[in-house]
Amino acid sequence: METASSSCRVVVTGLGVVTSLGHDVKSFWANLVEGRSGVRRVSLFDPTEFASQIGAEVRDWDPAKHMDPKEARRNDRYTHFGFVAAKQAVVDSGLDLARQDGDRMGVIIGSGIGGMYTYESQLKVLAERGPRKVSPFTIPSLIGNMCAGLVAIEYGARGPNFGIVSACATGSHALGEAAHAIRRGDADVMLAGGSEAAITPFAYASFCSMKAMSTRNDAPEKASRPFDRNRDGFIMGEGAGVVVLESLDHARARGARIYCELAGYAATSDAFHITQPDPDGRGLSLAMGRAMASAGVTVAQVDYINAHGTSTPYNDKFETLAIKKVFGSHAATVAVSSTKSMTGHLLGAAGGIESVICAKTIETQTIAPTINLEDPDPDCDLDYVPNVARTAEVRTVLSNNLGFGGQNAAIVFRALK
Repeated sequence: METASSSCRVVVTGLGVVTSLGHDVKSFWANLVEGRSGVRRVSLFDPTEFASQIGAEVRDWDPAKHMDPKEARRNDRYTHFGFVAAKQAVVDSGLDLARQDGDRMGVIIGSGIGGMYTYESQLKVLAERGPRKVSPFTIPSLIGNMCAGLVAIEYGARGPNFGIVSACATGSHALGEAAHAIRRGDADVMLAGGSEAAITPFAYASFCSMKAMSTRNDAPEKASRPFDRNRDGFIMGEGAGVVVLESLDHARARGARIYCELAGYAATSDAFHITQPDPDGRGLSLAMGRAMASAGVTVAQVDYINAHGTSTPYNDKFETLAIKKVFGSHAATVAVSSTKSMTGHLLGAAGGIESVICAKTIETQTIAPTINLEDPDPDCDLDYVPNVARTAEVRTVLSNNLGFGGQNAAIVFRALK
């Protein structure tokens, strides 16, 4: 079997997204840089009785326009998003699939929750019509690895294939583990990211009962306000972000356009609490430090941090503390922003779309803002690029994501040298 040393470099060559701000990378990036919010009153179900009635939905969406209608009917909404984002990424990468060895191509696309639409709809069928009426596609549709499986079938990708589940760190873990697969020599090309579709009654009722979501129902576009004194919870988002990763040698051999290098990655645990982040920021600090060490970059070389920044009281405060711990005096000068202020929180897909954002930041030398930052929390005192995008020299980017259960992921992207 072919092998690769730990020095094998991994690069990003294709991008794909489906979000509330656009069904493709071009429209998504334009809206993000303009500082537009994708948050509206929920339309996928009647939210009247729910404490939180707002979300960042993917609107005007017909999966049959993007995939085989029969496959669309057989699969969950989360799979639709991930499948379409993966198709975009492959097209964007310029891969010649007729020449690509399927044995050397893999897929890792995760989901924090999986097929929630299927779960709820088929439970209703069971209750109202009995067990014989439950769809035979229920289990394949709701399991969290099916998006990766469907993408692999589409492209004949016979390399590493699985779905990661680590709550809101899922997408970042998928990219990091895909990069490891390339460095190990298990693949030359990997499709990696996350997909989520959890704007459903049961998911909303569950998160509302935790008092985790914003109840700023009268002003949806203002509701996601990371690092602001008046933040009151996260906003549910849905969609997917998928990237094509390749070994640098493979990308160069085929003359690929390269967005950036995925230079470093680390995964750690808080080992503290099932939902609350470590108040000392220990686990996230460890992840950021290890990711930068694996990339061979210093804190002074990091130009921008795409923060987890969920707009919850605990996360924003403790993430700020962790950044200060790791970056020391440089924390005051590094640009930090939370794009969840516009996209909402896509749970397991967050790391996928935020990796696309990191690649576009390096490509365009433009940092997307943290919108709705009007009254900064005194405990959140970094440069969060408030409200307006910024043109800046950006060569190295750090992306953070944290998940329930204490899972942390940090990824370093940098311009190719």
